[in-house]
Amino acid sequence: MSRNGNCSHRRCKLASPGRNLRVRPENRVRWYAALPRLRARVGAAILLALLSMPLRIVDASSLKDIDPEGSVLVVRVYKAGLFSALGHEHEIRASIQNGVFDEETSTVDFVVDARALRVLDPNISDKDREEIETTMLGPKVLDAAKFPEIRFHSTEVTRSSENGWTVHGDLTLREQTHPVNVDVKRREGRYRGAVRLRQSEFGITPVTIAGGAIRVKDEVRVEFDVVGR
Repeated sequence: MSRNGNCSHRRCKLASPGRNLRVRPENRVRWYAALPRLRARVGAAILLALLSMPLRIVDASSLKDIDPEGSVLVVRVYKAGLFSALGHEHEIRASIQNGVFDEETSTVDFVVDARALRVLDPNISDKDREEIETTMLGPKVLDAAKFPEIRFHSTEVTRSSENGWTVHGDLTLREQTHPVNVDVKRREGRYRGAVRLRQSEFGITPVTIAGGAIRVKDEVRVEFDVVGR
């Protein structure tokens, strides 16, 4: 070591970074022997990552948007009670706001704007229809102002026939989510399905009038008709 602190000795130079990185011959043999195993592990890891990629990414061309102009959700509400003949069975309908489906990967997701639901009963007056819609969209039933979206997300799809499937999924209504099984048929490019469920499962008390003499059933039928664009 020189007086100014600089190392001029040959031994110091060999100890400096990058100078003393010699690999012993026996270690070189071990490295060369390990290379095939290392390459195999890296290749297996890359292959596993590729196989784990979702099919949606591998083949995004099979994913289709739902056409909101031609796709609808229909709810059929049935009457009950001692004087149910004086009441009406209601057909309630709204367009599917947006969504996607993929037959190859067996997935479907869609959203319906609850505020867009309309009563289509042909045998009631405009006044009665307006009253029914107000009750339906109000806090006693759908509370659409607070919970504007009805959502469906498939979790599993099993084929029942050449053009038929059972779609297992989650239906969210009033921000309560419950599993449902929907039987679906394909015909002329359209997918039609239906499921029965209870209003009470989603926190809805079936509407009653005349002291309960006229009321709607807890069970309703939900239908959907979907077409891609």
